Amino acid sequence: MKPLQILAAVGGVTLVVLGTVLGLTNPNQEAYEQYAVEQLSLYLKDEVCKQAPTKLGFLQLDSEIVQRQCRSLVDTGRPQIQGIISETTERQNWLLFSIYRTDLDINSLLPAYEFETLGVFQKFYTYQARQK
Repeated sequence: MKPLQILAAVGGVTLVVLGTVLGLTNPNQEAYEQYAVEQLSLYLKDEVCKQAPTKLGFLQLDSEIVQRQCRSLVDTGRPQIQGIISETTERQNWLLFSIYRTDLDINSLLPAYEFETLGVFQKFYTYQARQK
């Protein structure tokens, strides 16, 4: 066998193996939803809860208590968060990888966001997150 033929055969086998591995490790919608719920919950706890109002009319609340209650509400609301993500996500399955587009536009009181995430090798990489 000539070196070029050997190289072509090795390259072909490598492509088939890589394609098979990619196909077998392409994460599904449920895995994405779990990932997205975790990421959104962390964001809400780290960013939104820190900005929670501590003054209600003439009443001044302790910021630590407000933040603790806010984080607790986020944990309690995880099933609802997953439902919202499930309803607002579109998956494009390319067999070797998937692209997930989530359009979070819950109500007029909260800002709307768009997320695009690549799912490959049982991992997720959010490459675009922007406020609308």
